[in-house]
This record gives sequence, structure tokens and C-alpha cells, in this order.
Amino acid sequence: MMDKNYIIGVDGGNSKTDYFLVDLDGNFIDHINTGTCSHERFPDGYSSSLRIMNENIQKLLNRNQLSMEHIAAGAFGLAGADVPSQKHQLNKVIEQIGFTHYAMDNDSFLGIKAGSEKGFGICSINGSGTVTGGISPTGRRLQVGGVGSELSGDEAGGFFLARKVLRTIYDAFYRMGPETSMTEPVMELLQIPSKEHFIEYALEGSLKRTLPNTKLMQIMFAAADSGDQAAIDIIEHTAKQLAHSTAGCMHNLDFDAEVDVVLAGSVWVKAESPLLLEKYKTYVESLTEHDCNFILLQVPPATGAVLWALELAYGYPVGPETRSKIIQSVRNIYEQATSRV
Repeated sequence: MMDKNYIIGVDGGNSKTDYFLVDLDGNFIDHINTGTCSHERFPDGYSSSLRIMNENIQKLLNRNQLSMEHIAAGAFGLAGADVPSQKHQLNKVIEQIGFTHYAMDNDSFLGIKAGSEKGFGICSINGSGTVTGGISPTGRRLQVGGVGSELSGDEAGGFFLARKVLRTIYDAFYRMGPETSMTEPVMELLQIPSKEHFIEYALEGSLKRTLPNTKLMQIMFAAADSGDQAAIDIIEHTAKQLAHSTAGCMHNLDFDAEVDVVLAGSVWVKAESPLLLEKYKTYVESLTEHDCNFILLQVPPATGAVLWALELAYGYPVGPETRSKIIQSVRNIYEQATSRV
């Protein structure tokens, strides 16, 4: 019997995937950064997820003269793991690769492991999209949202907010909505020649997903900071929806009095204005009697996959020294990758 002295952590997003190999002392061994493994991005779905994840995990092992027999545990945070049937299929994929001791869930749960020293709490992701995940002190997990604004209140994230900006301008043009200072900079940004052409440009950008979401949000936040009520209303609405998902997740799990609330994703981490966060906190605090400790995630979410896998291998939470070692290793990898771009 070979010694199981290593773990694998996987952060599988909609555009890229990080695979980490680490030993049980928390020493970084190897890393692969490559394209998505999400079943939602391929015509043959889970078959491609299996093929792609297996290829990269075997590559990680082979070039370090290891096999699955050396792996004590694995943790997978995967985009597209949203409902029980998807999670069941992805568990089967992971088991076909050879994992017997592992955790798999939506990638939102990685933010909790990465951001909270306790290893449990709530993670509100507000990036290109939005989802909320919770892990209770007893290990119960719950995901709220992540399947669409119409069905589960996913009324946040860059894609949603960009469309809300366009909707607000359209309302001002044609639906008796209030005038907004966002109109002129958006028309210029999208190079729309006239009011009559607005909906055509907006529709094409939305359908093809070519809208400059970040720049549209910057216009929105700048307008709100200047007192534009239409922009403030968008932010107010989004803050309320995010807060309801956070508080709802919290109240459906068995938390004690104090709860860590980790904020992850580009809209939270690279905030253009404090207004959204201020309103969100106010709403959360009005919806729950729990004391909330808000933590802005300053480390890559992939850190959570490594920490979670180590926790599974140990059978108890990772200590502060090993935790710091992991965080620094992952941060160094990301900094090196950024410097090469």
C-alpha cells in the first residue's frame, strides 16, 4: 500500500480551471492552469468534464511520478454544480477519475474555505454572475441562486448590472422612466448614433455577450456617486437581492450567533464605489439577528480548494501556520501568472 501523502484541489470556473497538487505538510508541489472543465460549456456535457479533468489530473500526477494511490483527498469547486442532479453527475465524474475521499460543490463554497479561518460561513459571489453558498459549523452546505435572475434572484453580477444600465436608459427613452446621467456616456461607449438605434445595439450586445460590462458598471457607479437616482435605484435593488440570498442561506443552516460573510468576485473585490457594499450590509443586518463579520476575499478562491482537501485529509481544520503557507503559495502562483501577461 502506497502512502497517501498528497491532496489535489480544483477550482473549475466557467472560463478557466486551476489544479493544485500539495503534500500533507502544506508544501506546494505543482499547479496547472488551463481552460474550463464545466459540463455546461461542452456539447457532450459530463463526458467532456470527465475527459478534461482526468487528462489534467493525470498530467499533474505523472510529471511528479505519482498516481491516484498517493492521493489522500481531493476538493472540487465547480461552476455548473448548481442542482442535485448536476452534483450527482459530477460526483460520478470525480469517482471515475479515481477519487474515493473528496468533497465537491459549487465554486462559491471555495470562498468560504479561503476567506474564513473558521472554515465555515457564507460566501456571496458578485462577479460576472452571482451565487451564494453557505457551510455551517456542523458541515451542512446550502447553495442559494446561481441558476438565473428570474428563478432564484440572481440579480447581481456584471452581466446583470450591465443590462440593468441599458434597461434604465431605454426606460428613459421610451417608457416614461426618469432621465439619467448614464445616457450620454453609454451612448458614447457603445458608439450608438441615435436614440432610434439604441435597442438594436443593446440587444445585439446582450445576445452575443459582447457588452463591456465593467465599463458600463463604472458608468453606473460614477452616476450613483454623483447622486443620479436611477443609478442609485439599480444599486439599491441589487444590494437588497444579494442580502436576501445571504440572509436566506444563513437562516436555512445551523449557525451560531456570529457568522463570517465572505465577499468574493470582481464586483465586490474591485468595487468602484462603497455604495453597494454599504447598502448590502444594511439590508443583511436588518434581515437577521446574527452578528455578521464581513470579510472581503483578498486571496484567490482556489486557495479554498487546497485548504478544503487538506481538511478532509486531516479530519480537522487546517492550522494557522499551514493555512498561511497555502495562501502564500497560491498567491505567489497568481502573481507570477499576472506578471507574465
